[in-house]
Amino acid sequence: MINAVGNPQTVLLFGGTSEIGLAIVAEYLAKAPVRVILANLPGDPLLEATVTRLTELGASRVDVIDFDALDTDSHPKVVDAAFAAGDVDVAIVAFGVLGDAEQLWQDQRKAVMTVGINYTAGVSVGVLVGEKFKEQGHGRFIVMSSVAGERVRRSNFVYGSTKAGLDGFFLGLGEALAPFGGRVTVVRPMQVRTSATKAHWAATGAKEAPLTVDPEDVARLAVSASQKGTEIVWTPGPARFVMSALRHVPRPIFRKLPI
Repeated sequence: MINAVGNPQTVLLFGGTSEIGLAIVAEYLAKAPVRVILANLPGDPLLEATVTRLTELGASRVDVIDFDALDTDSHPKVVDAAFAAGDVDVAIVAFGVLGDAEQLWQDQRKAVMTVGINYTAGVSVGVLVGEKFKEQGHGRFIVMSSVAGERVRRSNFVYGSTKAGLDGFFLGLGEALAPFGGRVTVVRPMQVRTSATKAHWAATGAKEAPLTVDPEDVARLAVSASQKGTEIVWTPGPARFVMSALRHVPRPIFRKLPI
C-alpha cells in the first residue's frame, strides 16, 4: 500500500532499463526504500548494472522478470509473476522504440513492429495490470506518452500515432479504474536527453529541440503528478501551452511549420 506520505512499497517498471523509467524509480527511492520489480527483455546487457544501481540507491529488494513486449501471449504470466509476492502500488509503463521516421512508413515489417511495441504491448499490460489494481482496490499507473502523440506530425507520424493511441487508451483506462481505486497519470514530455535520442541525433544529424529535458526532470514531475492524482502532465511545464496552441493551428498552416 502507499503510505500516508504518498510513498509506495512496491514499484513495477515495464522497460526495466529505460532511462526515464529508472529516473522515476530513483525519485521514489530518494524518499523511502521501495521493492522494485523490473520487467525487461531477456539478455539486456544493461540489466545487471541496473540492479546494482537500484540496490545502491536503497531499493529494499530488486526482482527481475523476463518481459518481451511483442510476445503478448506471455504477458499474463509476466503480470501474475509481478503480483505473486503481494500488491504492486505503482506500475510504470516506459518501454518503446523510436526508429527511423522515414524508414518506418516505407517498411511494413518495421512499422508493424513499432506499433506492436509502442501501442499493442502497452494495451496488453494495461489491461492485465488494470485488472490486478481493480482486484486489490488500489494502484497507480505512470505512463510515458509524448507530445508527438498530441498532434501527429508528418516528420514522425508512425511513432506519433503509436503515442496517440497509447495516450488515449490509458486516459480511458484511468476513468474505468477510478471507481475501483486505480489511477493513471499520462506523462507527455517534449524531447528527453536519453541515450536513444542522442544516438538518433547522431545518426540523423538532427539537433536538440527547444524545451528538451533530462530524465530526472521528467521523473520529478511524474512522481509529483501521480501523488496528486493528476491525469496528464507535460514536461517541461510550458510544453502544455505550446501544444495547446499547436492543436488549433489549421492543418494547411501546420504542415508548413518547421517541426
